[in-house]
Amino acid sequence: MELARTDRPHPGGSRRIGPYHLIARLDPSGAGQPPVPVHRFIGRSADGDRTVLISAPLDGADPGRFLVEADAGRRLLGPWVLPVAELAAQPDAPWYAAPYLPVLPLPVALAVHGGPLPERTVRSLGAALAETLTGAHAVGITHAGLSPASVLLAWDGPRLTCFGAVRTAAPDGTGRTGLPGLEPGSLAPEQATGGRPRPPGDVYGLGAVLAYAATGHSVPDTAELPESLRSLVARCLARDAAARPAASEVLGALAGASSAPVATVLDPAGALLGPGWLPSRVVAAMARQSAEVLAAEVRTPISQTART
Repeated sequence: MELARTDRPHPGGSRRIGPYHLIARLDPSGAGQPPVPVHRFIGRSADGDRTVLISAPLDGADPGRFLVEADAGRRLLGPWVLPVAELAAQPDAPWYAAPYLPVLPLPVALAVHGGPLPERTVRSLGAALAETLTGAHAVGITHAGLSPASVLLAWDGPRLTCFGAVRTAAPDGTGRTGLPGLEPGSLAPEQATGGRPRPPGDVYGLGAVLAYAATGHSVPDTAELPESLRSLVARCLARDAAARPAASEVLGALAGASSAPVATVLDPAGALLGPGWLPSRVVAAMARQSAEVLAAEVRTPISQTART
């Protein structure tokens, strides 16, 4: 799948965000695409030394809340998180950046693959996300924005993005149903009505991601899911927050660690993310993206200052 070019990439029409020239959009646009909580681009520094993934708020989003959540996202750590490495200094033009690596948003990966992903892939990405949430919840952090579009797939495992998207869309106490950027099937009922994001809401979003990866949509008929995942996904998507499993329980179920505590298993998610965890078409699309980004860097015009 070719990268979307940036003839008019940003709401203001600029081909730059902060110090970065924009190479391409990361997410496709148009009808039928799951909502994306932020605008996402691949960008390059003026000197050509840094290539990054840039996120900027949607039209109408509160720029102050966007930056607050982006800054808080630095606390979310782990190998399956896309780190917030740089933050805009000016609140009137908010953005944040992460180091670039070839990635496909989960919805794009399904389109490239031609349908739902294999069960091994679903279990692997779910285990990595559950592992990340387990660590976050243990220290009092909630992601508050897990949805299909917030998950990027890299060759070595998924990357979780869009931290705090629920809070960025609207403050606590304000109904969030129908707000731009929020995928209805991934939004826990208590968050949709304005409740403060808590760990059970992240588990609801994780269930929606598993359902989407396995069926192509986040609110599936139970019969569409692989039999081995039906009960787990149904529990994650329970409307009653108290009935949902903890993220650590989801990790144990996906990693097959039911006979031992998750804490005693060495890297349960990493054990699933070995060679072949991704379909070949998805891997090939990542390789094409990397080649296109490199070619775009080579074609970058040298600034007038550099020429003189």
